[in-house]
Amino acid sequence: MTLQPHSLITLPDDLDPDRLPRHVAVIMDGNGRWARQRHLPRIMGHQRGVDTLKDLLRCCKDWGIEALTAYAFSTENWGRPLPEVDFLMTLFERVLRRELPEMVEEGVQIHFVGDLTCLPPSLQAEIERAMSATAHNQKIKFVVATNYGGRREIIQACRSLAAKVKAGVLDPADIDEVLFERHLYTGGLPDPDLLIRTSGEMRVSNFLLWQVAYAEIYVTNTLWPDFDRAAFHEALRNFQQRHRRFGRL
Repeated sequence: MTLQPHSLITLPDDLDPDRLPRHVAVIMDGNGRWARQRHLPRIMGHQRGVDTLKDLLRCCKDWGIEALTAYAFSTENWGRPLPEVDFLMTLFERVLRRELPEMVEEGVQIHFVGDLTCLPPSLQAEIERAMSATAHNQKIKFVVATNYGGRREIIQACRSLAAKVKAGVLDPADIDEVLFERHLYTGGLPDPDLLIRTSGEMRVSNFLLWQVAYAEIYVTNTLWPDFDRAAFHEALRNFQQRHRRFGRL
C-alpha cells in the first residue's frame, strides 16, 4: 500500500472539522480498468482496491468521520463472469478473516447490508463472526453493501410493512418516513451526507436510492485503486464548498 504524506495522517488544516460529513458512501468503480491499463488480470485491480478501501476507512477514523459505507457487490454483479464472482467471494472471506483482529483493535464496528442469504455459507459465517466481534466498537461504523440493490431493499421494506398491516399489528396511517427507514437494511444509521463515485461514471447504480436523497454527490475520474488520501481530501474540500439547502432557500 502506498504510504501517505505525513500531512495527511491528521485532518488537513484547510478542512473545517465542524463541517465534515458524518457519513460517507463510496461507489468503488474502476478496478478492472486500473488492471487493464497495466496489462494485469482484473483480479489484481480488486486486490488493490481492497488496500484502497482499508486506507480510506482508517483515514475516515483518523479525520473524525463517523461512518463509511462501501458498495462492495451489487445484486447485478452476479452477471459477471463466474471465475470473477468466485474470486470476489473468496476475496471477501479471506480479507474479513485477515483484517478482523485489526478492526477489533482499532475500534471499527462493521455492518453488512444486503441479501446475505445468497452468499456462500462460509462467507456468511465470517460475516456473522465479524459483526459479532465488533458490535460494541465505537470509533467508526463501517458498512459493507454486499449483494445489495437499492430497489430490492425498498421492496423488502414494503413487504415487511405490508405483512404487519395484514397481521393487524400496524395501521397504514402510521407508516411515515421514520418507520419506513427502520425497515431498510440501513435502519439505525444516519443517511450519507456525501456520495463519492470514482472512475467518472455519472450514475448511482442502484445504490442507497432512499438514503442518498439529499446527499452531495462527488464524481472523480480517478480509478478506485488510485483513490488515496489526497483524492479524498479534494472530495471533502469540494463538499465543504457546497451550500446544503435541503430544499429550502
